[in-house]
Amino acid sequence: MIDIILHFDKYLYTMLQQLGAWSYVLLFVIIFAETGFVITPFLPGDSLLFVVGTLAASSYLNITLLFVILVVAAVAGDSINYAIGKYFGNHILLKFEGRFIKREHIEKTHRFYEKYGGKTIILARFVPIVRTFAPFVAGIGSMTYSHFFIYNVVGGILWVSVFVLGGYFFGNIPLVQKNFSIVVFVIVILSVLPAVIEVIRHRKGKS
Repeated sequence: MIDIILHFDKYLYTMLQQLGAWSYVLLFVIIFAETGFVITPFLPGDSLLFVVGTLAASSYLNITLLFVILVVAAVAGDSINYAIGKYFGNHILLKFEGRFIKREHIEKTHRFYEKYGGKTIILARFVPIVRTFAPFVAGIGSMTYSHFFIYNVVGGILWVSVFVLGGYFFGNIPLVQKNFSIVVFVIVILSVLPAVIEVIRHRKGKS
């Protein structure tokens, strides 16, 4: 696992070489699932976007097609997540909370809404775990879909822009290339850090 994290770009590049044009389908599915289902917050998000942006800069992927596909995946994923929350949210919480859905993740997302309101949908894109639960909680709450959709589109475009274009424009700078494994590792660590902090807080709360 550590080797995959440290050499995420090489593993992904090998996979994309084998898949060819199907690579875009795979990337769509990963981002769609990471944002669309409350049981898959562990899938790569930020780090994946940065690495594929870098690969696009090296002409392994078409940046325009990649950008459009990932934005659509991000927006569609959040929309499905919202619909699941709206129509099945309370039932899912009653049935799966504690097993597949952790209460602290829901509570953390609620705190985001209390602090930022509808802008949570945009800000949550940049906060792993909360990114997956924000549309679900919005669906359970009173936010209308038309209101949600505007924030969803803006957030999806900003999120993909920051990481994909960040990888595209900065990933091939010599300094970054020489330390690419470190850069990806840092992004991965920053992605999982909120989850680690929540686990530590939860354990301290029980002790």
